[in-house]
Amino acid sequence: MKATPFMVVQAAFAALLSRLGAGTDIPIGSPVAGRTHEALADVVGLFANTLVLRTDVSGDPSFTDLVTRVRRTDLAAFAHQDLPFERLVEALRPERSAARHPLFQVVLEWGDDETRALNSLADLPGLAVQPLRLNVEAAKFDLVLHLRPRYTVDDAPAGIAVDLEYSADLFDASTAARLGERLVRLLGAALAEPDRPVTDLDVLLDDERHSLLTDWAHTPAGPYAPIADGDTIVRRFERAAAARPHAVAVTGEDEQGA
Repeated sequence: MKATPFMVVQAAFAALLSRLGAGTDIPIGSPVAGRTHEALADVVGLFANTLVLRTDVSGDPSFTDLVTRVRRTDLAAFAHQDLPFERLVEALRPERSAARHPLFQVVLEWGDDETRALNSLADLPGLAVQPLRLNVEAAKFDLVLHLRPRYTVDDAPAGIAVDLEYSADLFDASTAARLGERLVRLLGAALAEPDRPVTDLDVLLDDERHSLLTDWAHTPAGPYAPIADGDTIVRRFERAAAARPHAVAVTGEDEQGA
């Protein structure tokens, strides 16, 4: 399978959002340059368009299978990137709301290395260039993941720089930071075991795991037994429910649930 780094990150991002409760059909917006025709190569102007990349996480696929799905979907979308986004919205006629984007709420954007871009401009005679950092005052989407490849002076790959833009109405800084840390954790787990189901990939941070296994693993009746490798609280709950299907499962105020 041949997949780009963008596709791999997209698969991990979709898997993480699904694990955090976003469902199994994850639409992700992504801008494209729109210069698919040779005649536009040297034309000055903005031809950018927006694609909607739907990621199917249903059926508990392995990370390898998920990347395969992403690759197939992305290639089909890229082949039709000339279709204006506005026409797509008009054709689909989604329910509109001023509180959200009509087709997606998260964006994944793959850009160029700013240093390389500036160096190419600096080669033009009589042109002086310098980077200018813009402060974004308002978020256009709930989440935007900006990816920038990095290179050494010898033009060798040197990783990916990541910026996470978020809506302050929905997230605070610590929540957004933890989201980024979870993405890194999930990517590491997926690359270490790509054939493992995405629902089994580790997204817990070290302090969260410690809290679950120690601070929160106590009841008035005493501590639970340590969770063995490969076991989960969900699996324990399922075994307990199967063994005592009519027992009280949840008690809250004056109500009980079985």
